[in-house]
Amino acid sequence: MPVKNRFAELLPEITAWRHDLHENPEILFETHRTSAVVAEKLQEFGCDEVTTGIGRTGVVAVIKGKTDTSGKVIGLRADMDALPIHEATGLDYKSKVDGAMHACGHDGHTAMLLGAAKYLSETRNFDGTVVVIFQPAEEGGGGGKEMCDDGMMDRWGIQEVYGMHNWPGKPVGSFAIRPGAFFAAADQFEMVIEGKGGHAAKPQQTIDTTIVASHIVIALQTIASRNVDPVEQVVVSVTSFETSSKAHNVIPQTVTLRGTVRTLSAATRDLAEKRLIEIANGTAATFGATADVNYMRGYPVMVNSEEQTDFAAEIAKSVSGDCADAPLVMGGEDFAFMLEERPGAYILVGNGDTASVHHPEYNFADEAIPAGCSWWAEIVEKRMPAA
Repeated sequence: MPVKNRFAELLPEITAWRHDLHENPEILFETHRTSAVVAEKLQEFGCDEVTTGIGRTGVVAVIKGKTDTSGKVIGLRADMDALPIHEATGLDYKSKVDGAMHACGHDGHTAMLLGAAKYLSETRNFDGTVVVIFQPAEEGGGGGKEMCDDGMMDRWGIQEVYGMHNWPGKPVGSFAIRPGAFFAAADQFEMVIEGKGGHAAKPQQTIDTTIVASHIVIALQTIASRNVDPVEQVVVSVTSFETSSKAHNVIPQTVTLRGTVRTLSAATRDLAEKRLIEIANGTAATFGATADVNYMRGYPVMVNSEEQTDFAAEIAKSVSGDCADAPLVMGGEDFAFMLEERPGAYILVGNGDTASVHHPEYNFADEAIPAGCSWWAEIVEKRMPAA
């Protein structure tokens, strides 16, 4: 396939971009250098329009085909931000920024979409318009929502939107996708349990918040086991248990619990929130304590559109020879906000036998670049074939 051949030629150049981004990771919306590098390259490629500052530090560029009789406009999105992790890879191009690392492969996503943009700007062998979207703050900041809130979809007339993520454990350059709910809604909670502190030798004079909070931690697991239909998916995780006292002989006045709730349907999400608050308040009251619960909704369920998913899978098969059925993923993904505004699809590309994402020894597989770039380019050329 000519697209794959061209990306094999471009591989050293795209790899160099990726390594530069890896050396210079930026967190959340602070992607100032990354965004500047992306915008500069898009201008060098000859994109018809390059706009910065969308969703604070996002970059959007327009590439017009040789013709536009179809009137179609397709969006392609990559995320740019890194994670607050100390890198432990020992790579020659390891992070130069202490406490920041591209541990989720967004450097690879950005490089692949830049490679596709370079190719599409060179060839323009399609009938319509491509909008390439480089998004900050996927890792918890909701950059996708901010770009949508800035009117991105309407401003550039985007009709469909496609995203991609690398996936450790799958063969390099292979693909997997599924229609419908794919990545989970990811919510957070924080609750402060207040009782009556005192001396550890006189527990009868206290309302022991450590005991109360421990019962709440256990009781929250009944949301999955006894409240939600067993065929639905929900994960309630208490990830932080912090007492107001660290002394050996003090029963603490307060305990703070933090955690996440992950669900794959709106109804289950509503039920989990309701029960979490009820269980916390009810359990605390049983012991004479109180629970102040702050439930924070995060990314919604990411839902792939049926038609676009089928199309994306066919393109993946043409690139790699196969496209597997992807599993449900209980992690969150803020491409969900873009899919709430426009039909589209999100696909996984294999990253080989590497450490998992968000691990200090993770690294994006450069060998996956030609497949990822080819998928982007073929999405455009097959969805908007030249007139």
